Amino acid sequence: MKKTKQLALEDGSNIAVVGGGPSGSFFSYFTLTLAERFGIDINLDIIEAKDFNCIGPLGCNHCGGIISESLIQMLSTEGIVLPPEVIRSGIETYTLHLEQGSTVIEAPGNEQRIASIFRGIGPKGCHVNGKKSFDNHLLELCKSKGANIIYDKVIEAERKENGILIKTKKQFEKEYDFVVGAIGLHQKTFELFHKLCPSFRIPKTTRTYIAEIHMEEELIQKHFGDSMHVFLLNLPNIKFGALIPKGTHVTVVLLGENVDKKVVDSFLNSEAVKKCFPEGLDLQENSKCNCYPFINVKGSRLAFSDRVVLIGDSSTSKLYKNGIGAAYLTAKAAASTAIFEGISEKHFKKYFNPTCVDLKKDNRVGRFIFAVTGIIQKTAILKKAMLRMVVLEQKKDKKFRRMSSMLWDTFTGSSSYRNIFIRFLNPKIILSLIWNTIRAIFI
Repeated sequence: MKKTKQLALEDGSNIAVVGGGPSGSFFSYFTLTLAERFGIDINLDIIEAKDFNCIGPLGCNHCGGIISESLIQMLSTEGIVLPPEVIRSGIETYTLHLEQGSTVIEAPGNEQRIASIFRGIGPKGCHVNGKKSFDNHLLELCKSKGANIIYDKVIEAERKENGILIKTKKQFEKEYDFVVGAIGLHQKTFELFHKLCPSFRIPKTTRTYIAEIHMEEELIQKHFGDSMHVFLLNLPNIKFGALIPKGTHVTVVLLGENVDKKVVDSFLNSEAVKKCFPEGLDLQENSKCNCYPFINVKGSRLAFSDRVVLIGDSSTSKLYKNGIGAAYLTAKAAASTAIFEGISEKHFKKYFNPTCVDLKKDNRVGRFIFAVTGIIQKTAILKKAMLRMVVLEQKKDKKFRRMSSMLWDTFTGSSSYRNIFIRFLNPKIILSLIWNTIRAIFI
């Protein structure tokens, strides 16, 4: 290891990326691409405990599996193209469900569509049928760039004089110049990185719910079509719920605070949800895969030190949406910093941290938006007014569907919370909401 005092990557530098999910893969892809472009010969190992080609929990990364068209386009410009076998269903519309009724919301623009994916190869009992895992596709791209994939679990990380020693469960041992934590919200691995970054404060988390309900593809097309069904119901602890068609499965996603079995049962047994499924279908019986994963609701602090940086959910995510998009942003910022600037704490604070701060600021606006949404969820008159507003908008030209486009972007993560909030301040939206509220009271 050379020029250690400068804490910069150079020919022969060794990098360990702990975690092969989207953030780890994005970082590896960007780093190897930039290093090649600027003539730096580096060695990069991705250490991942899961095999994303496994069916069921062993290959699953606990995610709703939605990618917005805007992110797909951004990835394409980077050379990361998603093949058809990775995409399970194309989502053309949203169907918004309230106790007062439902309505279809079309994409605000002709290109603003959604892709549904599985992070692993698929849930228990599924038939692969030539489909690919999203996470494994990204790993294959990294491998084609020169990354070495090590399927193992990191159990020890120790700071040495000129690097960081990594040890794994299968007794692999190597000293690295630079270590990247793309560990999601794995609590035990956080402890390893806290030793490397004593000032690091882990993200605040809460539990949510994801389940995969098996159905025949023809039935899914009949009952769900190419629409993602979103629910704003007056149920405790739930910010919103969604049903996402994915080939031969429908993914149930509940986002909120400390979602437990009681909350899940109240959602699945609500009339609005039951109407979406074939009569008599036992949702619990057909749900072979379900879990209560953690989600990041408040980003970490000081997720970096000399030779170490944490990215993706381990660092900062987007509140209640688009975690893959946040993984892309933080991974690209970390890769650019490491290649162009250096790998010291000062470098990451100056060049990487602003991306995290920007996400955190946007999440503060998001918390306000979800607080307002919570008031609407609990107020029948306001929900009736919003539903009427959206129904009327869907009959107009797309450029006049202001409330509809705000809801679309809130659910998909296609736009920042700040952008959504600024659009809400449009006097035409406020006046329309007031007028429809008055009509909802008297009609």
